[in-house]
Amino acid sequence: MHDRDAVYIGGEWVAPTTAARTPVENPATGQVIGQVPEVGPADVDRAVAAARAAFGGWSATGRAERAAALAGLRDGLAARRDELAALITAEMGAPARVASGLQVGLPLQVLDGYLSLLAGPDPEPERIGGSLVLREPAGVVGAITPWNYPVHQAVAKIAPALAAGCTVVLKPSELAPLSAFLLTEVIDRAGLPPGVFNLVPGTGPVAGEALAGHPDLDLISFTGSTRGGRRVAAVAAGTVKRVRLELGGKSANVLLPDADHAVAVKVGVANCYLNTGQTCTALSRMLVHTSRYEEAVERAAEYAAGLPVGDPTDPKTRLGPLVSADQRDRVLSLLRAGVAEGARVATGGPDVAGLPEPGHYVAPTVLADVSPDGTLAQEEVFGPVLSVIPYRDEDDAVRIANHTRYGLTGGVWSADPDRALALARRLRTGQVDINGAGFNPLAPFGGYRQSGIGREHGPYGLAEYQEVKSIQLPDGR
Repeated sequence: MHDRDAVYIGGEWVAPTTAARTPVENPATGQVIGQVPEVGPADVDRAVAAARAAFGGWSATGRAERAAALAGLRDGLAARRDELAALITAEMGAPARVASGLQVGLPLQVLDGYLSLLAGPDPEPERIGGSLVLREPAGVVGAITPWNYPVHQAVAKIAPALAAGCTVVLKPSELAPLSAFLLTEVIDRAGLPPGVFNLVPGTGPVAGEALAGHPDLDLISFTGSTRGGRRVAAVAAGTVKRVRLELGGKSANVLLPDADHAVAVKVGVANCYLNTGQTCTALSRMLVHTSRYEEAVERAAEYAAGLPVGDPTDPKTRLGPLVSADQRDRVLSLLRAGVAEGARVATGGPDVAGLPEPGHYVAPTVLADVSPDGTLAQEEVFGPVLSVIPYRDEDDAVRIANHTRYGLTGGVWSADPDRALALARRLRTGQVDINGAGFNPLAPFGGYRQSGIGREHGPYGLAEYQEVKSIQLPDGR
């Protein structure tokens, strides 16, 4: 059992003020594998006070000291990579190869990116005419993170906040909090001054709202559902604090007729099913020209049907369970709604027999003839479900791709790089991958419209945790 009795406040593991505990379930077995404290507003108050007390000293440190702390965090995570990956697999069901390669590998890349930004001396202040423009730490940061990438999403907030000179209070998801405790152990050994980082596990309605609405917090950074983001923004508005949100997506992957469909379809299916489809950037709508549509549906169904589903600890497994019974039931409900609206099941579907028991599994599913206005084209499913949608020409593809309330990411495939780039420019999303190009941890990441506010990673991510001050110099000196 992975039981935890203390929370991390002011550089120490301390008893929470509440007796409540949250059980943590292994979604592959349905068994409870541990429990963690469920803090209340008083514990959030203690953590914010500790972060506020530590802010003055930490904000005055130079790049070298901040870089040393991030290097300690990176090295500590690397040293415990296998342990951390196994814990993530146990608490949220990520297949072992995804847990090690992505769930732990990605935050290591992000940390390396911020270390590269901190290399060298502090930059000279910017001069605009007779003014000196400074970038200063934003202050005390509240970070509320989701269950689908529990360590990566935490590091994506902690790393730039610390690099900017901010102090942090982290509230992880109650569905997958165990890895946050291991992350905190690593941070505790990284040499940060007491109070610079604090951990307050708990529920969204209690701990999350107490953090978002706290008057002594300067910035709240939330990753999760669009519904959750709306609530965080509403609560934070009462204190007029800065809010940054990384929310949902319903991203389109446009296959132009000249693309190598054998590669594009396979890579597109794999992208959609990454982390068992529980990924905000999943390219869950595959848009294919009518001349090659049935070919693409057949290829996608054949590839999806061959993906091993089962025990996430088995290295051969490609799709594990969904994180909870509620999440599985939500995905199945959306699938049934899509089929009722006329979607054609090419493989998988909501009623597949023989899936592993007793875990929360959904079969890898490919649906054809999905209406661009339908449920499966508009709602973020967050499971292994790919909708294949035909288009007539490039204008039609762009119209369909942009026809959602989201705008997180997208994909374009073409044998002509210039043609692909021209179409990518027309997609109203925060990022676009051309011909399967990989993730860049120094490039800005975030969304348009209801996919969020602000950016993560690299210099743009660092700027989210900074305030800008102009100093007007006498006589323009």
